[in-house]
Amino acid sequence: MTLRIQAYSDFICPFCFLAKTPLDEAVQGKDVEIEWMPFELRPSPAPKIDPWEDPSKLRGWESYITPMAEQWGVRMKLPHISPHPYTGLAFEGYHYAKDQGRGNAYMSRVFAAFFQEEQDIGQLDVLTKLAAEIGLEEAGFREALQSGKYRDIQAQALRHAYEEAGITAVPTFIIGSERVQGAVSREALESVIMQQLEREAGGKTQGLQCDASGDCAP
Repeated sequence: MTLRIQAYSDFICPFCFLAKTPLDEAVQGKDVEIEWMPFELRPSPAPKIDPWEDPSKLRGWESYITPMAEQWGVRMKLPHISPHPYTGLAFEGYHYAKDQGRGNAYMSRVFAAFFQEEQDIGQLDVLTKLAAEIGLEEAGFREALQSGKYRDIQAQALRHAYEEAGITAVPTFIIGSERVQGAVSREALESVIMQQLEREAGGKTQGLQCDASGDCAP
């Protein structure tokens, strides 16, 4: 049975981008399905996050994010976009991409555009270009965002994250019946994934065996 992982994150959360690499590595070769779950750290009209004007956040980059990125081999930078954009529109684009079977590819492309290329992912033109780069139909994507087709779906996704799932910080991963909060190593994620896969299989690890009839087989 396929193990489902719900990955709650926000495009402007540096730890979410950091956590994506060990998550991608941990699920390789396993019967696992990742579903990205939207979470906006500062939904409009709350004040935007502006780390370049916040010395404590700059110190956090130097003390925690940069060393961890180097340790895990993740190429990233603090984008010179001040303040950081709202991410509601980008998540509306995610819902469109998900409907087209390209949700995971869209998440990867938008994350990289922000934390590696310093693109303003709050802009419709930027998001439309990124969508086209992963094979989405450009006109259809733009029309969906301009018309607000996915606005209510995104609002529902936020209500689910805030109220139903009780998410208070990201990244948070719901792996089967386990909740993992924060960016953790590939090894830590693999341990939880393997435990949950075994649980899904009824707590059994299948190997060579002989049954009561005397038949021996895998």
